Amino acid sequence: MSTVPTAGQLAWQEAGFGLFLHFGLNTFHGREWSDGTLDAATFDPADLDAAQWVDVARRAGARYLVLTAKHHDGFCLWPTDTTAYSVASSPWRGGRGDVVGELAEACRTAGMPLGLYLSPWDRNATCYPDPAAYDEFYLRQLTELCTRYGPLFELWFDGAGSEGRGYDWDAIMKVIDAHQPQAMVFNMGRPTIRWVGNEDGLAADPCTYAVDRLGRSMFTAAADRLDAARYLPPECDVPVRAHWFWQPDDLDTLKSAEHLLAIWYRSVGLGAGLLLNVPPDRRGRLDEHDTARLLAVTAELRRRFATPLAARLTHEPGRVVAEFATEVELDHVELREELATGQWAGAHEVRCGEAVVAAGHTVGVRRWHAFPTIRTRRVIITLDDPRARLAAVTGFRTGHQSPPAPEQQPLPEVSKVD
Repeated sequence: MSTVPTAGQLAWQEAGFGLFLHFGLNTFHGREWSDGTLDAATFDPADLDAAQWVDVARRAGARYLVLTAKHHDGFCLWPTDTTAYSVASSPWRGGRGDVVGELAEACRTAGMPLGLYLSPWDRNATCYPDPAAYDEFYLRQLTELCTRYGPLFELWFDGAGSEGRGYDWDAIMKVIDAHQPQAMVFNMGRPTIRWVGNEDGLAADPCTYAVDRLGRSMFTAAADRLDAARYLPPECDVPVRAHWFWQPDDLDTLKSAEHLLAIWYRSVGLGAGLLLNVPPDRRGRLDEHDTARLLAVTAELRRRFATPLAARLTHEPGRVVAEFATEVELDHVELREELATGQWAGAHEVRCGEAVVAAGHTVGVRRWHAFPTIRTRRVIITLDDPRARLAAVTGFRTGHQSPPAPEQQPLPEVSKVD
């Protein structure tokens, strides 16, 4: 085990922002979780357009997509050879459709990396109570996904419903090693990235990359312990509304622009990754309200950070002097740590003259600090660890002197869970 990142982990951290796509039978029944008994014939999107999903992601600045190829209900969005509970048993595309295939093609066309979610918990598979039989079943499903659709950016293993259940992770990882060795593995098996620990999209400061345990799900406080600390940067998953699957009756829970900005600052801006769920509706398209809110927020982020002011760095014992080409006005700085040898920068301060304008507990791949406007030609960043080095310090004049504040959010409807 290592606290030094791989090139793949660093590339994933640089990506920073992806879209999550929860889609399946639940979409057509107003459910969040279903028990595997919904009729496969009710999956029938009227106007599925995977290229539209990718286009919205591209316009929003997302760097990858993750689709729920199979959720907990066991319904498969590809024509699997393992079960009849799939798109092949639906009227969509005359039973010859393949949602995973259509999205993979749209991603290839646009140059958008694709990730897939394959729930270990399966409420439809009759073999699930037999661990050995189900492991073989699951390996076949994973092999199909890993061999039919080209390179995968991320494989997402959700621990919900698997509290207390074991799977043959050694065999699962052999499939990934054989067919998708570059894919990031989310939180289970032999992970390369981890769950942040909540479904609010909010990381905490310090945002630590080297950890020796992993949270499994929202439904247990127990953690999966590792043999030693490993470099596992966190991903913050959060739905754009209160629910993960598109629901016909929850538009009022669509997160405000201010709250979504707060999520960005508390995930991407805290050195974590953000995986924002924007689910296809019953047409098979991303909802116009969700899309408009997403694009408004990402346009505002682009506006705020449109004019970067790069500083020349001089490393001195315990501090970094960041000097700008001329005197500048700033209300934000972005700090970036050199992570090739691991994460070292912990407690730090941003100083302008004798004044401390910002402070935090970690830096990581990117750290945003907002503060009352200063006019200066240099800032000094003090660092608590002599091994820490900064890769970049960039200033911005955004017109906002404090980070956006998270708002209280409505809870998901318990009645939507079977």
